[in-house]
Amino acid sequence: MLVRGLGDHSFSDAANAGLQAARQRLGITPVLVQTRSVSDYQADLIRLASAGSAETFAIGYNMAADLAQVAPRFPEAHFAIVDAVVDAPNVTSVTFRAEEGSFLAGALAALTTRTKTIAFLGGADEPIIRTFEAGYIAGAREIDPSIRVLVKFVGAFEDVPAGKELAGVLYSQRADIIYAAAGSAGLGAIGEARERSGAYVIGVDMNEDGLAPGKVLTSVLKRVDVGVYRICALAAANAQRPKHLSIGLKEGGVGLTDFRYTRAIVTAADRGKLDRLKNALIAGRIVAPHDLEGLAAFRPAPL
Repeated sequence: MLVRGLGDHSFSDAANAGLQAARQRLGITPVLVQTRSVSDYQADLIRLASAGSAETFAIGYNMAADLAQVAPRFPEAHFAIVDAVVDAPNVTSVTFRAEEGSFLAGALAALTTRTKTIAFLGGADEPIIRTFEAGYIAGAREIDPSIRVLVKFVGAFEDVPAGKELAGVLYSQRADIIYAAAGSAGLGAIGEARERSGAYVIGVDMNEDGLAPGKVLTSVLKRVDVGVYRICALAAANAQRPKHLSIGLKEGGVGLTDFRYTRAIVTAADRGKLDRLKNALIAGRIVAPHDLEGLAAFRPAPL
């Protein structure tokens, strides 16, 4: 069950990709519900659970409170929620260490900016989006502690025009790279970058590089598809699902795309530095902060 509709080239599409991969490889028959409003969450969850689904997915942290009420009513059913933790015996919570991929994005922005000013554009001022922000700013400071990072929030993940408008404001304030963790609103930022010389975007969740070749430096992959597929595989095998599945760089669940269109900008030396940072994060020599409190305590680590 999706909070946001398909076609965002981001979170919802990534979840659907995991379902479609499970359909092709495991032979499951997915039923996709695009819920329309908050008031529909419980009714849609109940409808799916009542139909006898082997696994009912709640895709999005906004569904956590409703799932916490619905799950106990169906003790024989199993649920999974993405991007939130629901403490119930028949729920698997799937979370992503998005701060790790965002850390690499911030380092990349600091390595390639010409104005020494970069920006973060969030879809909503929510804790899950602050995770992206904290990792991004820390990664930038790892490369350049004096870098200037501007921050704005759209207020709605679906508002493409507002995403474009706010991106324009950030570019006018000398930011030349914007990390848009904003769902469909991030498409507006990509559109604005396309119209400006020297302006770049970092995409999120899925590979958005091809939406504006040469203008999207990279995308921070948040492999919602991997998490969804892994739970589908366990459900198809009638195997026990974990209480909590945490996915990060080590598990191949987050990371950057391959700079297919931007290798003239992201040099071999830059890519080498990013690889060293990735290895340091995986080994625990660097710990990316996941909130603003952790960001305030973060200090760059010599590699």
